[in-house]
Amino acid sequence: MTRSFKNLAVVWLVLVTSACSTLGYYSQSISGHLDVMQRRQPIEDLLDSGTISPELKARLSAAQSMRRFASTVLGLPDNGSFTRYADLERPYAVWNVFAAPRLSLELNEWCYPFAGCVTYRGYFSEDEARAQAVRLDNLGFDTYYGGVAAYSTLGWFDDPLLNTVTGYRDARLAGLIFHELAHQQLYIPGDTPFNEGFATVVENAGVRRWLEHQADPVMTSDYAAHRRHQEAFHALIARTRALLEEVYASELPDSDKRRLKKQYLDAMRAEYVRQQQSGDMDSRYDAWFAGELNNARLGAVNAYRAYVPLFEALLADSGGDLTVFYQHAAALGTVPGPQRLVRLSQAAAATNN
Repeated sequence: MTRSFKNLAVVWLVLVTSACSTLGYYSQSISGHLDVMQRRQPIEDLLDSGTISPELKARLSAAQSMRRFASTVLGLPDNGSFTRYADLERPYAVWNVFAAPRLSLELNEWCYPFAGCVTYRGYFSEDEARAQAVRLDNLGFDTYYGGVAAYSTLGWFDDPLLNTVTGYRDARLAGLIFHELAHQQLYIPGDTPFNEGFATVVENAGVRRWLEHQADPVMTSDYAAHRRHQEAFHALIARTRALLEEVYASELPDSDKRRLKKQYLDAMRAEYVRQQQSGDMDSRYDAWFAGELNNARLGAVNAYRAYVPLFEALLADSGGDLTVFYQHAAALGTVPGPQRLVRLSQAAAATNN
């Protein structure tokens, strides 16, 4: 029995002890993941086969170079992840569903074996994700679901490179590989902001170093523009969240809270259009703004960004040394949950003073 199937068997034994109402969800998770694993092919074999297009060959070759850089320069796990390729014949690996109360930015949590509690529920079928979002909406929640190009199994399996990301530009593809391997480097069950903040900072630092290694001024300039637009987007989200948090925490009647919620979300959409026209943001977020703006959509963004400034400060305190940074972050990960953010904030404040 291969390592992957042994791991799958362990997961299944845990899942079958769960409540019957959750077995349908876990069944689709296992069958969906097993399908991904069965589609894997060694990248080296594909590169030597002569059966793939020149475009795909170039992307797979570039990804292999990025994979080696991740381990040899960034100190990320050196294992079989991203050494195989899988064509899922769909645009996303999974679709994640987020939910929040109508008058709160606090995302719902779902708890799983091994991964702990997270602020989303993932589906391998878009139809199932949409149906879950509708069910939650009918229960009175703001909901949002979106496609995710890749996911990490946290080292339980050798994650493949997927067709869902081979169309990415080089810097973005490198960032995705670094980000997912960072989850294998450090993952704290039940703390999504911590895990995503850590992985995002590793991704950003890794891409900067990879670009320096490439010494391609055009690629570097493109990535700098990407980061400027990305930061403008997140700043806009943060400003709107701050306004809504104040409203939701106030003693205003719910009717006034709902009115102000709509007013601030409409203003955020209008500001996005204005920033596009001024060149401060490009069109990459059009689809995000085209959907219903609500607490769940805002929460989904915040779950990935909330701790990023704190981890950036921790990296600076580590002298930019990623190995030291990994050690500091791992030490913080051993701190009990309620105290973890406090300790991380204290470390960041000490760096900034």
